[in-house]
Amino acid sequence: MGRRSGSWAAAALWPASGQAALAADRDVGNDSSGKGARTAAKHGSAGAEQGASPEPANRSAPGQAPGSDPAVTDAADLRGRARSRLLWSYGMGDVGTGMGAALIGFYLMLFYTAAGLPPWQAGLAYGCGRLWDAINDPVIGWLSDKTTSPRWGPRLPWIVWSALPLGLAMAAMWWLPPWPDAWVKFWIFLLISIVANSLYTCVNLPYAALAAELTTDVPLRTKLNTARFTGSILATLVASVLAGVLVKDLQDPSAYLPVGVVSGLIITVTTLICGWGLVPAARHCQRPVSHPGTTRRLLGRVIQNGRFVRVLGLYLLLWCALQLMQAVALFYLPMVLQVPEGWSRWILLPFLVSTLLGLWLWNRLSHRRGRLVALRLGSGLWVAGCLAVLVLPPLDPAFGPTGSWANLVKLIALLTTITTAGVGASTAYLIPWSLLPDAIDADPEKPAGQYSAWMVLAQKVCISLVMVGYGGLLSLSGYVQDLGIHQPASALITIRLCMGLLPAVLVVLGLVVMRHWPQKGHQPMLQPTPP
Repeated sequence: MGRRSGSWAAAALWPASGQAALAADRDVGNDSSGKGARTAAKHGSAGAEQGASPEPANRSAPGQAPGSDPAVTDAADLRGRARSRLLWSYGMGDVGTGMGAALIGFYLMLFYTAAGLPPWQAGLAYGCGRLWDAINDPVIGWLSDKTTSPRWGPRLPWIVWSALPLGLAMAAMWWLPPWPDAWVKFWIFLLISIVANSLYTCVNLPYAALAAELTTDVPLRTKLNTARFTGSILATLVASVLAGVLVKDLQDPSAYLPVGVVSGLIITVTTLICGWGLVPAARHCQRPVSHPGTTRRLLGRVIQNGRFVRVLGLYLLLWCALQLMQAVALFYLPMVLQVPEGWSRWILLPFLVSTLLGLWLWNRLSHRRGRLVALRLGSGLWVAGCLAVLVLPPLDPAFGPTGSWANLVKLIALLTTITTAGVGASTAYLIPWSLLPDAIDADPEKPAGQYSAWMVLAQKVCISLVMVGYGGLLSLSGYVQDLGIHQPASALITIRLCMGLLPAVLVVLGLVVMRHWPQKGHQPMLQPTPP
């Protein structure tokens, strides 16, 4: 399809784009080439042209103020260097935030306990920080829906101006307060976490909402999310290497600050690169339609959108499973499986590499067979890996990991389990976010910021509850920080269940939620509601 450069043609395409994207998503595998969305959008535009009288050339697109730049184009029409810049820049957007999230997911709970907080208090600090992170999501989403710049386009001001403060706050999360009292440390950790999570939202939520506004093309949306989470997983790999090199002793809380400083610098630089690279496409992308209304009305629209409710359920279940496994991993490996601490930090790399490979595998399978097929196959591998975690035998501490044939066989079984779970877990990155724009398209108002905010809010609330629960379970099981890797049997069983059984149950529940996903775009569009 040719490039839509005229303002009148862009305005005619806008109202048809939501139905076109819904009709284009053939999750049963009938539209593997991805041309359905573009064809449907083209027919929708033609129908609008035939049924309407010619309009003035200066008509503004929805969400734009009269007199502003009326040119609205779909990023799917970009070619060559322009498209490459879009994909690379969008991928860079999750490098910094992905690195910060990875360090928090794998190491923050361990850092808090090493700093002297009992497990229940560490889980409470972690969970309260994430709960605040959830509370500010709808506010930032609402504000970002109303923030646009003729020079930069929608949402980008939030990303650019929050980059440096976010890097500083993420570095401060790994600072050890010099006061010995546990409650003083608790409140300092919580305050820093609140600031860092607020700034994280200021970058990540507007960034995530842009995918629905840059294009209505389903294959390009999937590619954007593939680029996004490729950047995120690569950043997680870098974070794992940095932690392995810079954190000399996991039980020494003062050893974590260097990795915080380096990651903070990377977060700032990559976020600024993302904002700069997205300017040409964002300047002319679709804007959210501005409608006055109350939070109750907006929440009512979210609840009425059946597609969004299913995507939301899938997202929070898969991410709770993934976050729980990340938080438990560095307890599980040295304490339950007796993997030496030095090996434990590096043995996470096979999981991250396999997650990256799985991301590209499920992306290709999504184009060939549909996203639901990719979700089912990936979830099956993930559950298999979780169940294997329950029965893996510990290494013999009298020998090194490769010091005996028995330990070598156990190590190979561990690596196989980690790789299998990693390939499957990559569906948590790709599938929910590739389905979200379809849910947004079902709403004619298309408040992408609000939908992204409610999605992330629910996820963070669930994660906060999961982490508080995990900390409480550790304390109840008899876990004692001073014992190091030599924990009582009850604590070891609890850690094993939190690493294997609970994530498996959450993943299965995610599949149950998606049983009734509309296969061929038959879900009706929501109707505009009065304020």
